[in-house]
Amino acid sequence: MTFDTAGWIVAGIAVLLTGISKSGLGGAFGGLAVPFMAMWITPGQAAAVMLPLLVFIDWIGIRAYWRKWSVAEIRILLPAAGLGMLVGAVVFGWMPERAVKGCVGAIAVLFSLDRIFGLRARLKLSGPPGKLAGLFWGAVSGFTSTIAHAGSPPLLVYLLNRGLAKETFVATTVIFFTVVNAVKIVPYVALGLFSWESFKVSLMLAPIAPVGVWIGLKALKRIPERVFYVFATAMLGLSGVKLLWDAFA
Repeated sequence: MTFDTAGWIVAGIAVLLTGISKSGLGGAFGGLAVPFMAMWITPGQAAAVMLPLLVFIDWIGIRAYWRKWSVAEIRILLPAAGLGMLVGAVVFGWMPERAVKGCVGAIAVLFSLDRIFGLRARLKLSGPPGKLAGLFWGAVSGFTSTIAHAGSPPLLVYLLNRGLAKETFVATTVIFFTVVNAVKIVPYVALGLFSWESFKVSLMLAPIAPVGVWIGLKALKRIPERVFYVFATAMLGLSGVKLLWDAFA
């Protein structure tokens, strides 16, 4: 597991953006890091590096949103996410590396297209989605989160249509992924994804995580939102294209 100078810079930026996104934007770009890092290391290694960092970021940010989440939504979403995580772990276990790269790349490209063309907005219904929709999107979120730590977009498809207050919305995403990321440790251990090398890389990147959380909580209003989204969307899409190229070349 090796990064060159460019790899370390990209990984650091990805962790920083992940901290900002998860603490201030409902995790809109929480799936950046794996496709970024997978251009230098395998998707499995990238996922293993990021999981401890995601858990770290979750526990830093959760204090700001403690008990502000929607209990009703969490009761629907978390059990469904558990099923999605189980399917994701099985898929991760039998798919060859090229297939995993293709899957992660496709997720990255689709989520980038979602940001560019507003695909989620096209899924808006005449009324708020019901429990069945929550179960479906919760399961999809658990699956994509397990494969590529990219569970936010499917979750947001559901929550953006629920009419929650802004603080309740963000708090619900925070507690959802705090639980999901903690539970994902079990299948990652079972799949043998963790190694001393992955933990060392996680430790080296860990000091960047609180900086991202601080920016997300305290200073995000000073960053032009359009600039942030354009940059992150472009980088996510390009990394996905690169991974798809590697998978099918």
